This record gives sequence, structure tokens and C-alpha cells, in this order.
Amino acid sequence: MNIKKFRVLMVIMGAFFLGLVINQVSMQAATRTQGVDWAKFQGNTGKFGYDSDTFVFSQAGGFYGGTNIPQTTYNSQVASAKQAGKRVHTYLWDGVGGNMTNAKAMMAYYLPRVKTPKGSIVALDYEDGASNSVTANTNVILAQMKLIKDAGYTPMLYSGKAYLNAHVNVSAIVKTYGSCLWLAEYPDYLVRTKPDYNWFPSMDGVAIFQFTSMYKSGGLDGNVDLTGITKSGYTTASKKQAQTNVKKAQAAKKDTFKVVKYNQRGVFYPNRTLAVRYTDSDKVNQVATYYKGESVTYNAVIIEHDYVWARYTRSNGLYGFIKLGVTNGHDYGKRVIY
Repeated sequence: MNIKKFRVLMVIMGAFFLGLVINQVSMQAATRTQGVDWAKFQGNTGKFGYDSDTFVFSQAGGFYGGTNIPQTTYNSQVASAKQAGKRVHTYLWDGVGGNMTNAKAMMAYYLPRVKTPKGSIVALDYEDGASNSVTANTNVILAQMKLIKDAGYTPMLYSGKAYLNAHVNVSAIVKTYGSCLWLAEYPDYLVRTKPDYNWFPSMDGVAIFQFTSMYKSGGLDGNVDLTGITKSGYTTASKKQAQTNVKKAQAAKKDTFKVVKYNQRGVFYPNRTLAVRYTDSDKVNQVATYYKGESVTYNAVIIEHDYVWARYTRSNGLYGFIKLGVTNGHDYGKRVIY
């Protein structure tokens, strides 16, 4: 190859690699879109940051002080974000610590109430109330994220780097769910419209960086999507994947037990008192007694092995699971396979 041809080749190759670099930078810029997150403090319709924002997280509620407390602003905020053309997702205050019973009860309460599309993100806000057991905290989060995935949504975990490192085995979370972390780190409390990556909370698995709580004057959380995860639920591929996750979860569920639906209001034993011994979340033996005529709705029943477990809702709004007894008894009413 003579010198002239070599120089021409080098010019062509240089242009080719320059094109690759420019394309990679432009793709990265397209991926790193910004958005906001809302709680009740942003009102019924939310508070937007800038026209360039592409996504919104709205809080559906959470587990506070031993009980589920929904946020009344959630439904209207989701509707407002959709109307504004934003990709809207959900997050939950996850104050269950390391209590698996409370963790599962929390998900049973909120997952049916999610108003964002299948495939969209449901994030756990785990930043307070962790137990002293890293193992218990981690197992709770993993179980909740699995329930989120099984319900057809994209699980994420929100917190601060220091808090997670102190209370959770983060590597186990990331190993199972990949880039699923939404981390907050602020350099100050001045108005910031763009992230300062000198303050980036470097660790494996970060997908969203909450870079300020002063996105605009007056206060608003500002977030940057680093991977494109906020497109989840809003692309054809992510919607198909959500449907697949639900079908797999349902198939796995049917392999282990049979579920029966009851649309019956009242007691299972209409002619006498029903007293059933069960164990509460603190592993204390209790007796659930329902009298004739008391308003009790059994809205889901699991038949597992030789026992029937009923999920009930009482007239005072409380709910739980109780073991009712052996299967195939004549007092169980009409059974419909679910």
C-alpha cells in the first residue's frame, strides 16, 4: 500500500470512528432524560418541572407505623401526568423494616391499586425503619420486588447509598434485578436544573439518579434516567414482557396451590359461631370469631394441601388471612376455580 492510499484509508477510518463516537454520545444524551416525582405535597394534579421532562413518579401511599396509608392524590396525579404526555410510574413508602408478613400484606394492598400501565415501574422507597438484620431487610425487599414483577410491573428500589449500604445487601438485589436502583444524592439545596455527576452515588445497578430536591424554586425532586428504564411500560417490548411475567407467575402459582374465589358476604357457618385459631404477624396465637349476621367478606381463598386459608375483609376495613380448616367440607359454600 502506497503512502497516498494509506492516508486516504486513515481519513476514512477516522471519520468512521468519529461517527461512532458522535452516535454513542447522542444515544447517551437521548437516554438520559429527566423527570420528577410527586407525593401529596404536590397536590392533586402534581407540580411539573420543565417542558423537557419526560417522566413522573407518583406516590400511591405506603406502610407507615404498622398500617397501609394510601395517598388520596395518587389517582388524580397519574391522570394529570398522562394528560401532560409524561411517562408516569408509581412508588410506595416501604416502612416494613424486615417484617415479611407486613411486607407481603403491603404489596397485597397496593398492587391491585396501581394505576400506571403494566410494565411501568413500581418503586419501593426504603429509606427509614430498617431492622437490625441486613438479611431480613434484604429478604423483604427481594420478596416485594418479586411480587411487583409477578404482577407485571418493573421493580425498582429507591434510597440513599449510605442507607442501603448500612441496612441492605445491595449486591443481592442488583444480582437478581439488574440495574434497578434509584438513588438520591444532593450537593446542596440550591436550585439545580441539571445533575452534577461529581456527586453521583457510584455503585453497581444505578438506573435513576435523584440529583436535587430543588429542581425549581420552591422545591421539587429532580431525577435523571441513566438507562432508559422509565420507558418501561411505554414500549411494545416492555408491554409484552410484562404480560409474559404475569403468565409465568400465574403458572407457578397454580403449580403450588389452588385458589378459590368467594363472593359471599356473611359467615361461612350461618347457623353457629365460627371460631378459628390462627397466628398473627407477631406469631401470637389468636382466635377469629365471626357471629351470625356480622359483615365479613371472604374475597379470596387459597386451598393448600389439606387446609383452606381465607383472605377476609371485615366491616371495619381490617383484613388478613386465617386458616379455616380441612378441604371438601360441606360448610365451605360454592367454590369457583380461579
